[in-house]
This record gives sequence, structure tokens and C-alpha cells, in this order.
Amino acid sequence: MSDAVKGPASYFPSIERTYGRPVSEWQDLIRESPLTKHLELVTWLKAEHGLGHGHANALVAHTLAEGR
Repeated sequence: MSDAVKGPASYFPSIERTYGRPVSEWQDLIRESPLTKHLELVTWLKAEHGLGHGHANALVAHTLAEGR
């Protein structure tokens, strides 16, 4: 039986490999941002930190689902 990670968290290993920072640091940046809307945060991560759309979207979705 497989316990494969699903949803936004399935992107986390790739995010850490690609950008060299742990997911917890990205989540801290999202939580500290004055921006509150999903798409605003995704756009900000892409423009200011060079993340790809899928990675930014996964980080924002997961962080906002946990509650800021």
C-alpha cells in the first residue's frame, strides 16, 4: 500500500531541490507578506523570487489552507 503525498505538498521535494530553500522558509515569506489573495501571492512569488507558476501555486494553496 502506497502513502504517496497528494495535492500541493507533492510539489515540495521539487521546490526544495529547485530553489534550495526549505518549504518552511517559503511559507514564512508567504505568511509575512502583506498580500492576502491567492493570485497576488502567486504573482509575487513568481516576480520577486523566480518561482514557476506551479510551485508558487502549490506553496500558496498549502499555506493558505493551513491558515496564515
